[in-house]
Amino acid sequence: MKQTMIAIVGPTASGKTRLSVELASHLGAEIISFDSMQIYRGMDIGTAKPDPEEQKGIPHHMIDVADPREDFSVSRYVEQADGILQSLLAQNKPVVLVGGTGLYIDSLISGREFAPLPQTGRREELTRIAREQGIEVLMEQLRSVDPESAERIHPSNEKRVIRALEIYLESGKTMTQHNLETQSKPPKYKPLWIGLDYVNREALYSRIDRRVERMLEQGLAQEVQQLLSQGIPDTATAMQAIGYKELVGYLQGSCTLEEAKETIQRSSRRYAKRQRTWFYRNPAVNWLMLEDEPNFEKVFLQTVSILSTFDKA
Repeated sequence: MKQTMIAIVGPTASGKTRLSVELASHLGAEIISFDSMQIYRGMDIGTAKPDPEEQKGIPHHMIDVADPREDFSVSRYVEQADGILQSLLAQNKPVVLVGGTGLYIDSLISGREFAPLPQTGRREELTRIAREQGIEVLMEQLRSVDPESAERIHPSNEKRVIRALEIYLESGKTMTQHNLETQSKPPKYKPLWIGLDYVNREALYSRIDRRVERMLEQGLAQEVQQLLSQGIPDTATAMQAIGYKELVGYLQGSCTLEEAKETIQRSSRRYAKRQRTWFYRNPAVNWLMLEDEPNFEKVFLQTVSILSTFDKA
């Protein structure tokens, strides 16, 4: 029997979570999330994390696996998620992958191998040089060993500059070389790709705006305040998520709640546009285009039909 593995992609607020639960229930599958912010504990409302009622008893993996103080990485995601995926495959268990973080799902499916983590103190030393001598010193060093990465990475992206140097110093290979070697390998997995999007872009944007309003009604500002009260620094990666960084500004008095809401809505719409650009590059995605008021029962039946064809291929 062919192993069932489905990856559901698409812009935020398109209905991916609902479809994933219905499919998992139909198939007896378990769900693996590839959302880069749902991994954090205590960040429920602003990440649209499915609550127990929405999960309908379906096992969900890669949700609530990290503390918001942690700087979670794509390499760590792949390591943990692939372990879960391998375990489910060994049990011949159907798997539904769902989320909106393109880098996470592409890295997992491709079996991407990551450059070694830096030796203790190396990153700190490079960071110290950037702080004391300026990022241009590191840029010059990067230009001398990996001019292609130096051309591609903007000096303002300090983390990427430091990471490119780390890779070279740890492996003797440039980031460019490492990426080319990784990309040349065939993908590790071949899921059925399902994409959800709207025929009318404004319909999606309207859904996004309404969802932000519901999040605020459900207590998103209080959720952000609670995280800050727990000692989560506003500079933490988790607190840079859309909805959180804007409300930090509101709670610190730099804007009104209405201004924060409008910024969250605008940022969410822009994020949806970036997600579209990312996922539409994948020719394997079977796109289901939704009407202004989508019939999700129809979407479910369309997906099952595509799956039946995929299984026979």
